[in-house]
Amino acid sequence: MTQKTTSTEPVVVIDDTSIRPFTIDVPHEALDDLRRRIEATRWPERETAPDQSQGVPLATMQEFARYWATEYDWRKGEAKLKAFPHFMTEIDGMDIHFIHVRSKHEDALPLIVTHGWPGSIIEQLKIIGPLTDPTTHGASASDAFDIVIPSLPGYGYSGKPTTLGWDPIRTATAWIVLMKRLGYTRFVAQGGDWGNAVTEQMALLAPPELIGIHTNMPATVPDDVAKTLPGGPSPPGLSADEQHAWDQLDSFYTHGLGYANEMANRPQTLYGIADSPVGLAAWMCDHDASSLALIARVFDGQNEGLTRDDILDNVTLYWLTNTAVSSARLYWQSKLAFFAPKGVAIPVGVSAFPDELYQAPRSWTEKAYPKLIHYNRLNKGGHFAAWEQPQVFSEELRATFRSLR
Repeated sequence: MTQKTTSTEPVVVIDDTSIRPFTIDVPHEALDDLRRRIEATRWPERETAPDQSQGVPLATMQEFARYWATEYDWRKGEAKLKAFPHFMTEIDGMDIHFIHVRSKHEDALPLIVTHGWPGSIIEQLKIIGPLTDPTTHGASASDAFDIVIPSLPGYGYSGKPTTLGWDPIRTATAWIVLMKRLGYTRFVAQGGDWGNAVTEQMALLAPPELIGIHTNMPATVPDDVAKTLPGGPSPPGLSADEQHAWDQLDSFYTHGLGYANEMANRPQTLYGIADSPVGLAAWMCDHDASSLALIARVFDGQNEGLTRDDILDNVTLYWLTNTAVSSARLYWQSKLAFFAPKGVAIPVGVSAFPDELYQAPRSWTEKAYPKLIHYNRLNKGGHFAAWEQPQVFSEELRATFRSLR
């Protein structure tokens, strides 16, 4: 609760430290309204470019909308969520929603996993079983984890900040409180996208309970390389892996950063994605070129790591929670450089997926993380690695943290 003493004294926030069960309950009326809005979409004309250089193709979005309105069933996605225990607790005046699954195996290592944008807790659902119940998934009981998956403030079922200050540093502080509140005196953390920013800030806060982290979107770009982006030329003497990473970053900074720039500068202006389901879906699908290409292939009928329902479960969660704008404000709030090394001093594991915004080279990674305990350059997977490649992702976490148990 929030307690005010007098109008001239500062606000004192006294948290209710209880952990309360949380139930997801979406009324039919909300789903009916969603369907009506999809069917009422006013479409623009087809793009004039023969590729995706102008954005999400009209044909992709029209098939997306057709399937969403006529075949997709939110209740199936809701059932996937409801298969796990959900909780709510108040930290720093903010309601924090999280999934918490304890392993049946003794000495399971507690792990907190943080999603990013345009992701959600749905990104991590596929890794819960392999990590908490490894013997059922071809791994050893000694690799078991207790897993905690919170929703970022302003995302999903967590509260929406009504005041300034909820940046990755404040969220990292809250996550440390959460893990201690759950009774964990020794734990590890994982994240990609904003989840990496939060996880690295947890490491920088250096609580003694946090013994190591893993990231699939590491911050490794050296200063001399960053200064040449975008536009180049690239620095002389780069290895093949370093040049590939530079090329990926140059393309992203030149062509793929528009959504982040808008949310970092004017998130409140994005009323359109709060009002139009198809507008929201298109905005989320265009996070990066590789993810958009994958989504387009899925809606063209091809088999990929993600299904149509996977993609729509995530977009529909954003819609039903009305978090399009509240989630975007994190870009405005944060002042951190995404890819610059932060000086993380604790043990770190890095999984470098080929279709991430950039595939971090080992050379940059070793310099950014002096206590690097695991590095693997994967041959498949992208920005939503836990979601797209859950088996490989689970193996990466087991390998990273095995030496810390």
